[in-house]
Amino acid sequence: MVFNPPDKIKKLIDAKYIVLEHAHDDLREIWIDHILFSFGWWTSLLMTIIPWIVWFVFRKKESITRLLLGGLWAMFISTWLDYVGVTMGLWRYYNKLVPLMPDFIPWDFGLMPITVMFFLQIKPKVHALIKASIYAGMTAFLAEPLFIKLGYTKYPGWSPVLSFPIFIIIYLVAHFLVHSKATKPLR
Repeated sequence: MVFNPPDKIKKLIDAKYIVLEHAHDDLREIWIDHILFSFGWWTSLLMTIIPWIVWFVFRKKESITRLLLGGLWAMFISTWLDYVGVTMGLWRYYNKLVPLMPDFIPWDFGLMPITVMFFLQIKPKVHALIKASIYAGMTAFLAEPLFIKLGYTKYPGWSPVLSFPIFIIIYLVAHFLVHSKATKPLR
């Protein structure tokens, strides 16, 4: 069976895609004219690259695969949540590293996964919920307000208080993945 929606639905959806295409064209022009190579763009680039360099130097080499699994989870979920939040109008980003991407690349691809991986490897015997709470508190109540104050983002429909439990869950899932017996070596 082939899914073939009625022509009326196709026309409605096509019209919305055209609106999106025009919005993306407009955003790309703004990015080229006002953001690319600005101070904010350069700081975003550095916030994306420097955490990975620091992690590469200070990572636990014997645990690299497990740590990357936790970091990949954090990267995946933060990118997806950013997409949802931007699409729903809960927050906005004003300084994009790459145009046409609703997420904040320095956060989703650099700061978030690296911070999670460092928390996972530092003091591994500390209870996961304690580490998750510290991580969530630092992220929700220090990092997010800082990015708002610096003008990288705006929260018209969100609050860092709402982020706190989400960050706890993100960390706990990463902890579970890193400590799972399912991540045994391939044979």
